[in-house]
Amino acid sequence: MAEQILILDFGSQYTQLIARRIRELNVYCEIHPFNKIPAITPATKGIILSGSPCSVRDAGSPDVDLSLFRNVPVLGICYGAQLIAHKTGGKVLPSQIREYGRARLTTVDHHNELLKEISLDSQVWMSHADTIESISDAFEVIASTHSVKIAAFRKKGEKIYCIQFHPEVTHTIDGKNLLRNFVVHICGCSQDWTPDQFVETTVAELKMKLGTDKVVMALSGGVDSTVAATLVHKAIGKNLYCIFVDNGLLRKNEFQQVLNSYQGMGLNIKGVDAKEKFYSALKDLSDPEAKRKAIGKTFIDVFDEESHRITDVKWLGQGTIYPDVIESVSVKGPSVTIKSHHNVGGLPATMKLKVVEPLNALFKDEVRLVGKTLQIDPAILGRHPFPGPGLGIRILGDITPEKVRILQEVDNIFIQGLRNHNLYNQVWQAGAILLPVQAVGVMGDERTYEKVVALRAVVSVDGMTADWSHLPYEFLSEMSSEIINKVKGVNRVVYDISSKPPATIEWE
Repeated sequence: MAEQILILDFGSQYTQLIARRIRELNVYCEIHPFNKIPAITPATKGIILSGSPCSVRDAGSPDVDLSLFRNVPVLGICYGAQLIAHKTGGKVLPSQIREYGRARLTTVDHHNELLKEISLDSQVWMSHADTIESISDAFEVIASTHSVKIAAFRKKGEKIYCIQFHPEVTHTIDGKNLLRNFVVHICGCSQDWTPDQFVETTVAELKMKLGTDKVVMALSGGVDSTVAATLVHKAIGKNLYCIFVDNGLLRKNEFQQVLNSYQGMGLNIKGVDAKEKFYSALKDLSDPEAKRKAIGKTFIDVFDEESHRITDVKWLGQGTIYPDVIESVSVKGPSVTIKSHHNVGGLPATMKLKVVEPLNALFKDEVRLVGKTLQIDPAILGRHPFPGPGLGIRILGDITPEKVRILQEVDNIFIQGLRNHNLYNQVWQAGAILLPVQAVGVMGDERTYEKVVALRAVVSVDGMTADWSHLPYEFLSEMSSEIINKVKGVNRVVYDISSKPPATIEWE
């Protein structure tokens, strides 16, 4: 088994960020809830205890048995540090002043392996309502800030380290150095978890797992499904059967473009035109969740029907990535309300297929790096995220073929404009929304009363948070003119300047 760092999640908003930072060091790591700890094996090179919104003083707060981690290096971060202090005879009390934000290290023990190359006065990021007032004699302080005496400490004679600040956020300037010190120097990880190694290992594992079995997989034209299909294809070749469904809610000309690109990659793919089935299922539906469910059910029906045309299929391939896996086993359990979409995870039990998910250990940016190693077309790897229900959730209100046509034309002008002005790669996601309102306008000597469209472009790292993209005024002016002049039925264009949170990226 490959070496790994185990991250125990106590519910911190930053837990995934810890994992991403460690992955950037070419070290494999996994996140597990604090109450579902996997077996500690020789492959477990170190354990990180995450932060938490809870207080160790609260009844029922997250807890672990520290004796489980004997002989394995441990790093406690924020709540993790407070928990170790609390359980070993230290004192954790409410802060006199809640310390949140930037602080600077006023003392640093440079002889300590965790803090090598961490400079005095280095900026760190604090986020805690409790303070560690004291630690037992078995521990020693190794770093302080102006207001937090015990900013970092360690257990004498053992590889147990604790820090009150967050090294995973970019505001902690030397955070990556600190994590490198722990993961590489203290835990002894070899930093050999690279995209090349992932491809080699995964293809070999897929060959062993799948043998000569047939796999069916739904493709969307997006990064995740494309990379997953390419890995499976490298393992079993023509025994992979790919299906690409035209739900009538794709971008302009996207169906044929995606089919062409996949065939150029040598994938065994079938395109299915199911537009009319989707339009029929969506007729008179306006509620966003009702539309999503109708799209999802219709997709499942179409995919199920097409899959049964292939004999002796044993496996269902999916492009599930690691954040999806984490969500399903999170500390707080699956989200109470998850948007419905056309993920094939809801396929009927009658299909009786085993599931293969070659990307379920990767974050989105890692999927792109693997895709690059697989020499997948950069145009596919750099493609903006596109919602599963497609334009169905960018048309507010009911959906008709005419509304789809209008939005496809608007969207095409906007996306092509971003490409032509070299702005596409500066934006994380962009698209147009057809609003359920009409506005008065003047064209020539005539008064018009036509549709309003909103343009949306955001910058983000992973979609968890996003800021509106500050596109040049001249570009937006050009887009507005071109859309109103070329798209019959639209006489007004607005630009969405809402960030996430409090807004979301999509409108529905």
